[in-house]
Amino acid sequence: MRTGLFRTFAPIVLAATLSVTSCAAEDTVVATATTTQHAAQDAGHARLNQLVGEWTAEKSTFVAGGTPDAPLITRDAVSRWSWIGETGGNFLREEVTGVIGDRPYYRLGLLGYSPVDDRYEWSTFDSVTPLTMAYRGAKGTAGNPDLSLPGEFTDPGITGPANVGKTIPMRTLIRLESPNRTVMELFFTPPGEPERLADRVVLTRRA
Repeated sequence: MRTGLFRTFAPIVLAATLSVTSCAAEDTVVATATTTQHAAQDAGHARLNQLVGEWTAEKSTFVAGGTPDAPLITRDAVSRWSWIGETGGNFLREEVTGVIGDRPYYRLGLLGYSPVDDRYEWSTFDSVTPLTMAYRGAKGTAGNPDLSLPGEFTDPGITGPANVGKTIPMRTLIRLESPNRTVMELFFTPPGEPERLADRVVLTRRA
């Protein structure tokens, strides 16, 4: 009887053992790959390590309900930055949560570095603007003190009803001032107008 039970359960035990061993091996490979990726970071990606972590975000919005003289302000938003492991550590994810005015606010941002172009690239998706906001720095600008990333978007009415449907040049400026403070500014250039500040976020690292 015991011999029969052993013959019945032995393959199951062996399969389970092999499965656990395989999973452990896969985890080791993943951990090794992640470690290798960060150890082999180029200068463009390594510069962005300064953003990783959790920040208090003080956000001032000068459009979409705010004005230059009376911006919408939130001081209790939280910004979290982390490398996306599934991309091999090539892109940073930012998630912002908070309240602007009387409405919940959410933003997802993806920041990357293109070694081929030696530039930074930035895309955002939020609960205010129903479209993707995408920015690309000029080639060869990754070594500049500030990250200046131009783009354009089709205006749903953010810069005024007269501009609905028009293509509006925009620019994100990221200033990595210190390990504990970063400033991000968004500028719009409506038709016939000079570039103007639309949004400013001051990030202060949380303890």
